[in-house]
Amino acid sequence: MTWTVIIVLSVGAYALKSAGLVGVGVRDFPARVRNVIALIPAAVLSALIVKDTFTAGHDLQIDARAIGVAVAVVAVWKRVPLWLVIVLACAATGIVRAVS
Repeated sequence: MTWTVIIVLSVGAYALKSAGLVGVGVRDFPARVRNVIALIPAAVLSALIVKDTFTAGHDLQIDARAIGVAVAVVAVWKRVPLWLVIVLACAATGIVRAVS
């Protein structure tokens, strides 16, 4: 990737962010819209995690990472502390990789 492309994309991203601030500025959105906007980062992060967990290149792949995510989901559901969720998910993934 050339520096020209990086600079053009950076300027474009900055311009879009600035346009959003100027366009929206002092507007007050309805409560329903604010609630939806507040959920967007969690949805994007979840989509990235699912994509990275279940794909390898352009192929669907179910492997030890899926077990790690499943263990993490159960641990979060049981309200385990975050550090323990990470340790459990890593341990489950490592054990599955060692066995298979």
